[in-house]
Amino acid sequence: MEVSVIGSSQLNLRRIDNVGLCNLRRNLSANILNFKYSNYSKGYNLVQCPRFLWPSRSAVLSLRASSSAQNQPLVYDKASNITTNISIDGTKLCVGLPLDTVSSCNSINHARAIAAGLKALKLLGVDGVELPVWWGVAEKEGRGDYNWSSYLAIVEMVKSLDLELHVSLCFHASEDPKLPLPEWVSRIGDSNPSIYFTDKSGQQYKDCLSLGVDDVPVLDGKTPLEVYKELLESFKSSFSPFMGSTITGLTIGLGPDGELRYPSQRATSTSLIGAGEFQCYDVNMLSQLKQHAEAHGNPLWGLGGPHDAPGYNESPMAGGFFAENGGAWENQYGDFFLSWYSSQLLSHGDRVLSLAASTFRDVPVALSGKTPLMHRWSKARSHPSELTAGFYNTASRDGYGDVAEMFSRNSCQMILPGFDLTDDRQPAESWSSPETLLAAMQASCRKHKTVVSGQNAVVCGSPRSFEQISKNLMGENAVAKLFTYQRMGADFFSPEHFPRFTQFVRSLNEPAPLVDDLAGEDEESAESLLGINMQMQTA
Repeated sequence: MEVSVIGSSQLNLRRIDNVGLCNLRRNLSANILNFKYSNYSKGYNLVQCPRFLWPSRSAVLSLRASSSAQNQPLVYDKASNITTNISIDGTKLCVGLPLDTVSSCNSINHARAIAAGLKALKLLGVDGVELPVWWGVAEKEGRGDYNWSSYLAIVEMVKSLDLELHVSLCFHASEDPKLPLPEWVSRIGDSNPSIYFTDKSGQQYKDCLSLGVDDVPVLDGKTPLEVYKELLESFKSSFSPFMGSTITGLTIGLGPDGELRYPSQRATSTSLIGAGEFQCYDVNMLSQLKQHAEAHGNPLWGLGGPHDAPGYNESPMAGGFFAENGGAWENQYGDFFLSWYSSQLLSHGDRVLSLAASTFRDVPVALSGKTPLMHRWSKARSHPSELTAGFYNTASRDGYGDVAEMFSRNSCQMILPGFDLTDDRQPAESWSSPETLLAAMQASCRKHKTVVSGQNAVVCGSPRSFEQISKNLMGENAVAKLFTYQRMGADFFSPEHFPRFTQFVRSLNEPAPLVDDLAGEDEESAESLLGINMQMQTA
């Protein structure tokens, strides 16, 4: 797919100036909705561009910058096909590719759209992209039967544009889009459901394996850690030509949605009032809890989780375990259980990350893992949403210092989401303070010299969200070395969002002098610029 450029064969290409969105025209034909914009006062008009296809709604955004555009720090040299990227005080900017870039059938989804999107991001000066690589796709049919072909094709696309690639290795499943665990693993789960996390009602969470089986040979005679190790070794061998050049980072999946946590929040939750449930009721977790309680001389404490903990849709403030005053979370039993519960999660993260660190110790790539921002109920003294997710963090106890230290010990970056969230946009009934919680987690990382990467929580495109991201990246307490904006797709390239993202990218960089790479009477400035055309077909 080619990107259309209007003008002479010799040109300079500089970053798009602030996009004025005027003269909206909507055309509806053949179930394709086109949005076309022009703002001649800003120096933009419509140009012919390649069609950008996505599977849901449709949109076309075409830009042409006139010579009046100034202070644009991106320079594109047509002869060498190299774009100069300017990072934010050492912080690199990436954009996540769609979760289903490679489908469950191991084929590339909307390849033309991705190819054009990569070129658009390159022209904006984005440093690279993030690619989700799914266990259930790469090792779908049987243990040790790997198929990396579609992922290799994506890496080649990224390499051809001289973009960096950060790979996320996903050892979990996704419900939307549908990307299940490997078929052979699911078959084992059908006959042995104890491999999954289980709540107090016996409901299993089947989108990832329970950390209780990390060292139990439940996968055709192998432990999950051994299977993860084999996959990492296969990935390393198959992608070795790209390691340290195109592939500069690897995120290791640690649990539900790739995060280091228990699946305490379930799809059964229908309101904002719940804080989740403890996930310690599968056979292996209960066995370990029983042994731990007996070793501490209190065997009755090992029969299960807290009996008075609320359900998914019950307020933790209604009394019982999480009560603000007199709740069991503050007594001796509460400390026993929460210390054990959180230590199991921490141990799981340590085992997986140390395994990855040993596998890639001789490869020049940055390793990372993701922690959640469980900000709901973070204003409560007990921080119940964090406790059920596995973080023993309360008003009187730091629950993130040990986590940050574990990441640092394994030379892994810690990914913190929610850089776009603000306190004033949270429902009052949620008792939520994402800003305070994020600051506390960042402080723990600074204390233990843990390198931080940031992500946004949602693709919403509101100016306030971008302002908050900029604040977290450029403020006096900023610590992130990489920020990954999630993620490319129909919403990302919508006419409501993409122009604002373009402005956001520009705002992260100080204006730089215009650079002329060609001299003489044939020289032409940024008057000829990329047309970014996005068209997404309706279902």
